[in-house]
Amino acid sequence: MITTLIEKIKETKAPICVGLDPMLAYIPDAVKQAAFAEKGENLEGAAEACLRFNEAILRETADLIPAVKPQIAMYEQFGVPGLIAYEKTVRLAKELGLIVIADVKRGDIGSTSAAYAEGHLGSITIGEKQFFPFDADMATVNPYLGSDGVKPFLEVCERCDKGIFVLVKTSNPSSGELQDRLIDGEPLYARVADLTSSWGASLMEGEWSNVGAVVGATYPKMLSELRARMPHTFFLIPGYGAQGGKAEDLAVAFNEKGEGGIVNSSRGIIAAWKQEQYREFGAEGFAKAARQATLDMIADLRRCIRFA
Repeated sequence: MITTLIEKIKETKAPICVGLDPMLAYIPDAVKQAAFAEKGENLEGAAEACLRFNEAILRETADLIPAVKPQIAMYEQFGVPGLIAYEKTVRLAKELGLIVIADVKRGDIGSTSAAYAEGHLGSITIGEKQFFPFDADMATVNPYLGSDGVKPFLEVCERCDKGIFVLVKTSNPSSGELQDRLIDGEPLYARVADLTSSWGASLMEGEWSNVGAVVGATYPKMLSELRARMPHTFFLIPGYGAQGGKAEDLAVAFNEKGEGGIVNSSRGIIAAWKQEQYREFGAEGFAKAARQATLDMIADLRRCIRFA
């Protein structure tokens, strides 16, 4: 899977992941009202609005990017209808040729972790038939319950040719409350980085492992440190744009061939129509605004990241 992701990044020359994190506040009134007219002003209507919003953005940006990252919480807030919208979003993205990184941040132990892994990346057998519940290509995993929570995902990755991104150093301001705490003179995130590298050693595809790491763009010094510490670990990099991460800070994550990471932008793209620089598109042109914001992000990253 990591080889496929890298190939798609090279094809597009865009190490970009669009975060499909629909909030009702991001969705133009016309889209919401059309969905409410069909489904009602309720959970079903809200989920339908999210799905229509996602579809428009996907169809405008799919030719520019290698991957999308739907954050499942934005769908779970609408209950079962929201999860149906999530599933349909995943399937449409894959139909359009995109890699889907499920931002689910699952982390538990034993049979619970195995169920998460099978549900999001793997399959389940019912009777004599095999089903693929959500069937994302990659998923984010919380490692703070230890190896017991990660190993079931590793097993599914090996069996189904999927990938994961382990939370190592996240982009949020309070991440340091735990992740930066020193243990025998080293920060906890460094210990997690070493574990992530060891988990990935058996799932290598050439230079890179199918076990990647989430490393935030908002901490460039740590990003550089972790790249040196994890030379064969592909990075999923949140925090660009709206959270303060800059293209200049991200170059350290990439090698001379332009490999090493994929940078996520969520509201900076999907809610671009609400930003002053894209006002000309109007609410009705929200998807075209998202396309332009994607093109602008690509141009910005290409200033700092060279592609062989």
